Amino acid sequence: MNEIHDPTDTALSSEGSEPVCAGDTPSEQWVLLTALEQLATRLEGEPEALLELLRNLEQTHRSIQDGPFRNSLPADRNALFRLLSEMEKSGGWPYIPRLQLRTFMDLLQLDRPADDHPLVA
Repeated sequence: MNEIHDPTDTALSSEGSEPVCAGDTPSEQWVLLTALEQLATRLEGEPEALLELLRNLEQTHRSIQDGPFRNSLPADRNALFRLLSEMEKSGGWPYIPRLQLRTFMDLLQLDRPADDHPLVA
């Protein structure tokens, strides 16, 4: 898990783990992101609870992307181009990859013989 950094530092790290916004938002984001990481740490060893957390994070990501972010995009082509150029320089689109269940099961089968695997009947 990415480590959350000092809230007063508003530069985007190469991992994209530090919040970047104007005003007091970085500090607010830092507090929330730190709380999420602490929750994930407390839930370690509880895969069902962590799966629910990941699903909630993905839903929140989509909600922000389709609502406030999309509504905040510049209407001016030049401003939009500048934003997209900056996004590309700072790490691209904030995408949450989803591991397909079938892929995950296939990866598990590579770790041990099929007859020893608990997910294989």
